[in-house]
Amino acid sequence: GLRCVARALLRLPATQRCTKFDVGKFNERRIIYTTELFVNGSQSIENFSGVRDIHVGLDLGAPALTRIHAPLDGSIWRFGYNPKDGDYGHVIITAHHFEPENISFWILYGHLDASSVSFKRIGDPVRAGDPIARCGRPHENGGWPSHLHLQLSLIEPQDHDLPGVVNQIDLPRALRDFPDPRLIVGPVY
Repeated sequence: GLRCVARALLRLPATQRCTKFDVGKFNERRIIYTTELFVNGSQSIENFSGVRDIHVGLDLGAPALTRIHAPLDGSIWRFGYNPKDGDYGHVIITAHHFEPENISFWILYGHLDASSVSFKRIGDPVRAGDPIARCGRPHENGGWPSHLHLQLSLIEPQDHDLPGVVNQIDLPRALRDFPDPRLIVGPVY
């Protein structure tokens, strides 16, 4: 089950049992990626292609419509819908910049409820702790059980998509471009 450090992101009450929640690990090889999106080596997202089976985000399984809260101040960078079977469904990407270190990075929130992207505008401010989205149901989140895919990126996304799953050959570059989300979420496993 989900350790309680992730409560800050999902804003769970202290009485909420953690057993309803699961964690899908970062940099984990998985055999569940069987749709054309993953097994067709010619599909490319941000120049990552090939047969993809290594997860480079953090999955936080939660009941549909569970609210997701922004972990940091930032702004809405992109949002949209990825409709393919096995894809993200509704997505929001936020942008973040730390001035003293001059570091920019982006956070992708995937597998969201359709209402999560309603009324969003690029550039809208996001404050740490604000509700930003809700977990989507399978019919709107790419066909997956309800969960949040959280992914950090040090490369500026060109649209509302990032490769959440990569192949073994691209893994070193992916680990450099997409840091472990536990850096902001905490030690959930």
